[in-house]
Amino acid sequence: MCQLLGMNCNTPTDICFSFAGFQARGGLTDVHGDGWGIAFFEGRGVRVFLDPKASAHSPVAELVRNYPIHSLNVIAHIRKATQGFVSLENTHPFQRELWGRYWVFAHNGNLQDFAPTLRGDFQPVGQTDSERAFCHLMETLNRDFPGGEPSRVELFAAIRRIATDIGRHGEFNFLLSNGTCLFAHCASRLAYIVRKAPFDEAHLKDQDITVDFRQLTSPADRVAVVATTPLTDNENWVTLPPGTLTLFVDGEPADVGPRDTCAFVRAPA
Repeated sequence: MCQLLGMNCNTPTDICFSFAGFQARGGLTDVHGDGWGIAFFEGRGVRVFLDPKASAHSPVAELVRNYPIHSLNVIAHIRKATQGFVSLENTHPFQRELWGRYWVFAHNGNLQDFAPTLRGDFQPVGQTDSERAFCHLMETLNRDFPGGEPSRVELFAAIRRIATDIGRHGEFNFLLSNGTCLFAHCASRLAYIVRKAPFDEAHLKDQDITVDFRQLTSPADRVAVVATTPLTDNENWVTLPPGTLTLFVDGEPADVGPRDTCAFVRAPA
């Protein structure tokens, strides 16, 4: 399965440590070699890096790993292709504009018989089910709220409903952000950790790297990291229940209403 990585914080933070472990999963510690990408929100802008090469062997990934870009919201993806060619246009995360903001989306899973009618406001460039789902999500939000961006509670409820509908077609784990918050949908597998005071050391699973966050943070800092599977082996990650949507704001989960969606149950081999 593809690998997802997201970060949401209350003060701009770099993701270099987490990305070092995540990068290794693209062809070094795992078999996902069909491209990778990462998006950093900076104010109302987005800095996006995409490469159809395996992240473990990508010079672009090395640049990102050693370039401490500070951001409030980050979404990254390592691809294992199920639909669409291995190419730049099929590399996640995908980006669209809605209500005067950029939205970024990355998906893990495989949707079967998913061919929604799109009226033209948002069209896929590539051939993936993922980009099709993103365009459908954006088009539905645009249609349901023609007056502009709704309240966060209304937005969460709408995305929850859309995720439930799409999730009936297969595995639909995704990360979505407009730069102000981070939506994380767990259909089958997703975990998160909130790092806050008192900070401690963390050690990566996929690389022999340890960082002491006590030396890099202030007492007010708070950072939520979301990943397909935990990135460290000495911290207590929270496993999200399959069939739930979670909203992260200012580095922690926010209570904005019911979370249940559509869980994915894998058929026995």
